[in-house]
Amino acid sequence: MDNNIKSRVEALYAKIENEIAGKGYYLNPDREFVDMLLQGLLANQDRYGYLSCPCRLSTGKKEEDLDLVCPCDYRDDDLAEYGACYCALYVDEEVFAGNKEVTSIPERRRRKSSEVSDKNKLSDAGLSYPVFRCKVCGYLMAKDQPPKRCPICGVDQDRFERFM
Repeated sequence: MDNNIKSRVEALYAKIENEIAGKGYYLNPDREFVDMLLQGLLANQDRYGYLSCPCRLSTGKKEEDLDLVCPCDYRDDDLAEYGACYCALYVDEEVFAGNKEVTSIPERRRRKSSEVSDKNKLSDAGLSYPVFRCKVCGYLMAKDQPPKRCPICGVDQDRFERFM
């Protein structure tokens, strides 16, 4: 790995560690593996302009790939069920401590929201403000607009969806 890539990987590693500190998330303890994933994230950032998961196919259209922007929308469900996210960049405390091994994780990516029936959506009738949900951690807030960054997991505003 050349020095430029190495310094970018180190900077991204430090940024992610800072973002997850004290929030119950851990980076995979296999640093060589993590560096490989971070190189993939950076390659996708260079290619598409955003940190799309290196273990999934991206379209190159951010609006269509928002669920795959790291941390992806599926991270928390994967951690809860398997102890690691799909690409195994993020792990739970048991895996981090070496008490549990990472196993194969099935793809849980949902159909695009345009394919999902509107009959399951809640009506916002009677609410003073719309409710927005962070698609990564599930944080809910009722305001005119979602926050610029999620106060729980730190992802950007574009990772919020109108919930109610």
